[in-house]
Amino acid sequence: MIKFEELDLSNQLQYAIDDLGFVNPTPIQVEAFPVVRSGKDVVGIAQTGTGKTFAYMLPILRDLKYLKTDHPRVLVLVPTRELVLQVVDEIEKLSKYINVRVLGVYGGANINTQKQSIAQGQDIIVATPGRLYDLGLSNVLKLKTIQKLVIDEVDVMLDLGFRFQLLNIFDLLPVRRQNVMFSATMTQDVDDLILDFFKNPEKISIAVSGTPLDNIIQESYSVPNFFTKVNLLNNLLRNKQTFNKVLIFVAFKRTADMLFKHLEEVFGSETCVIHSNKTQNYRIRSIRQFDEGSNRILVATDVMARGLDFDEVSHVINFDTPDFPENYMHRIGRTGRAEKEGKTILFSTKKELEFKEEIESLMDFKIPVLEIPEEVEISTLLTEDERPREDQGISKNRTSLEYVPGPAFHDKSEKNSKTNQGGSYRREIAKKYKKPKTRGDKNYNLRNKKK
Repeated sequence: MIKFEELDLSNQLQYAIDDLGFVNPTPIQVEAFPVVRSGKDVVGIAQTGTGKTFAYMLPILRDLKYLKTDHPRVLVLVPTRELVLQVVDEIEKLSKYINVRVLGVYGGANINTQKQSIAQGQDIIVATPGRLYDLGLSNVLKLKTIQKLVIDEVDVMLDLGFRFQLLNIFDLLPVRRQNVMFSATMTQDVDDLILDFFKNPEKISIAVSGTPLDNIIQESYSVPNFFTKVNLLNNLLRNKQTFNKVLIFVAFKRTADMLFKHLEEVFGSETCVIHSNKTQNYRIRSIRQFDEGSNRILVATDVMARGLDFDEVSHVINFDTPDFPENYMHRIGRTGRAEKEGKTILFSTKKELEFKEEIESLMDFKIPVLEIPEEVEISTLLTEDERPREDQGISKNRTSLEYVPGPAFHDKSEKNSKTNQGGSYRREIAKKYKKPKTRGDKNYNLRNKKK
């Protein structure tokens, strides 16, 4: 097995790697190092958890010369704020003995503070597309000096609708630049982007999209509904020794909040949650506490946990079966990182079995189904989304026999057929004082009195 010492790293990078305790690079790091250094456009496809950040940053930092310039030369685009913070942290670890200035910019933070930091001079900018474009339109951030563009987790960016923002950013960048793109999956949208903006890219593919990682044990349960899933999850999580660091994925933000509420009742402060409706500080705190081990259980949506690198996650639990099979691959890649053994459990209702079959077809692997333990209560209670559609419009205070919908159109009742007479007060006044026949005949009432 090759060692980092054989990669032609600079002494400063080697010192940083030694401090981190790494000895052997991952396959994607070995393959990418000479290609990225060559200056060619690169497309890297590797599964989550294989060290893609180091795969592009090691060769870039190896050849990044010290220059007395205030404008950035390297731009790294990532889909979420959390990933910005993580990539900046990784770069700072690698550049411990190198004089490199790195800045992370993202939405939700004060843009003026970010402008001030940019004005002080930066070498590497790590950014989300939206905030970068806002800064690129200002006079503070000069993007024409960018020599290397890295797009990380590009498939997620396109899924999140960042395509047009990426196209706008490309317009602000110099035509002559090196494009480096890394992703866990290859989709048609990704192919189109490569075709339009990359010049004869060299492709590095370490694992076929959808191949399950050998060091991850996969299991599944067929579960009838949400509340039975909660009961089963509580039963599993009570074994704190085995389930010592658990990442739970759900499909929607409202599901995350609902599940967090139920788990918090049982496990209290051991549980935390992240999704895009939470404040930035709340999200950062939840991630830090889970990563450091203060919280044992983290409930998350796909986008929030995509690409995040957590240390030694014992289990990934798919509370909801993802409707895109590639998302399953990203989820399970949070455990079993750096060649350590991981374990993942999938919960599927009858409606979700179709999604499970698609996942198995992509992986060409049948996920073993386990029996629900006898002590787990099978709930008959249904959430609003699980109830049959025809029941949702009927009041629960009356039986179905009492519920007879009326006709859509009907004649007005006698009460409602009356026209507006202007109010009784106005009618009495009109009777008492009479109304002149014409507006100009002011003596009409006077003549009638004389008669």
